[in-house]
Amino acid sequence: MSFTAERVTATIGAVLEGVSLATCSDDEFESVSEALHEHQVVFVRGAHLTPDEQLSVARRLGTPSIYPLARLRGVTEPALQSIEDGPDSPPTAEIWHTDVSWTETPPGYAVLCGVTIPPYGGDTLWASMFEAYDELSAPIRTLVDGLVGEHTTESIVESILQRGKGSPEAHATVERLHAAYPQVLTHPIVRTHPVSGRRALFLGGQSLRRIRGLAARESDALLGMLRAHVADERFQCRWRWQEGDVAIWDERSTMHRAAADHFPQRRHVRRVEVDGDRPYFDPAVGTRPAAA
Repeated sequence: MSFTAERVTATIGAVLEGVSLATCSDDEFESVSEALHEHQVVFVRGAHLTPDEQLSVARRLGTPSIYPLARLRGVTEPALQSIEDGPDSPPTAEIWHTDVSWTETPPGYAVLCGVTIPPYGGDTLWASMFEAYDELSAPIRTLVDGLVGEHTTESIVESILQRGKGSPEAHATVERLHAAYPQVLTHPIVRTHPVSGRRALFLGGQSLRRIRGLAARESDALLGMLRAHVADERFQCRWRWQEGDVAIWDERSTMHRAAADHFPQRRHVRRVEVDGDRPYFDPAVGTRPAAA
């Protein structure tokens, strides 16, 4: 590599130094991709990508996504999503999640640029779902392998109605959402990564409501345990943003959350996602030695 990759923690994350995401060669970007798959999330300080450059980086990873709600509004070309917190728009991404798991093919990657960063607070955290799976005890791994989770659009409907204050336009958006996307969708609780073959926990976020085939109390207990498990700091890295920073992460093997400790200060970031594939579980690959 013509650049260096310095680990953020022993488990996940690396800072890439000496690379220009906007102008690097195809060979250099292939090395960026390799670092991404090794570290799951990579950061470049002070890249200051323009919107067009950010979309170009996404295209080098695959096909930039059209956000589902934007598609409902008739958008036909990929565009950046502007995420802005402030006094009148409190942050809403403080829970651990992967993006839009209520769709059949959730994103494969995401590229996030820091535009306006508050003087303090507003960090983003990522957690490795490879390590979270590997650190489960052997009996729990046996239990969760092959289980199926039910993801619903309930949380996104609640968000639409809340942001739209229950207006007729908000209800019309909900109707279009229900017509375009299944209200209940299943994904494996453990997914096999299509590049590495490793197994990763796949818990989505608020959209994952229950585990199919279990009684409600059993599902709640198991999901509660898994969600508490993935919040273990051993699996995490935390990024303190500066304006112009870029983060690129593998959506298929991580969860992330945005700390809300900057509110009511203004925080503005731009995101674009890259199309992924349908999550699957392959019982023949991806096993690791049992946790001690």
